[in-house]
Amino acid sequence: MFKGFREFILRGNVIDLAVAVVIGAAFTAVVNSIVANIFNPVISALFQADSLDNAGIVGIGDAQIKFGAVLGAIIQFLIVAVVVYFVFVVPINHLKKAAFAIKGTPAESLEETNEELPPTETELLIEIRDLLAAQRAAAAGEPPATGHTPKH
Repeated sequence: MFKGFREFILRGNVIDLAVAVVIGAAFTAVVNSIVANIFNPVISALFQADSLDNAGIVGIGDAQIKFGAVLGAIIQFLIVAVVVYFVFVVPINHLKKAAFAIKGTPAESLEETNEELPPTETELLIEIRDLLAAQRAAAAGEPPATGHTPKH
């Protein structure tokens, strides 16, 4: 039981998720401060209200519709989306492009540096598929199917 739990916890995606939650919580505090202390006062000044929560209130009987609060939530969402895009998505896409550029290096330059790139995920999956097909064919007494041959 503990072995399975340890394997689950040590998986890369679980650790990545935990890091993302911690960073997300810290990031939320920063974004909330920016919205509350910079954007809300500017927008509130446009609506002549102390905060967006008190701006654009329409009363219908005993009920109140708070357009300012909704506007504040939309602005906060947009700010978070912009920051996440430019702080996380753009740099990660840049790193992925650089990694693919390295993997796409011609074989001649790899021979010059005497380095071997590890197989890609697709190459490993193809190799696993071919090995499983060969095992099934051997178990059934059939000749192995022609196709991709394992590289590693």
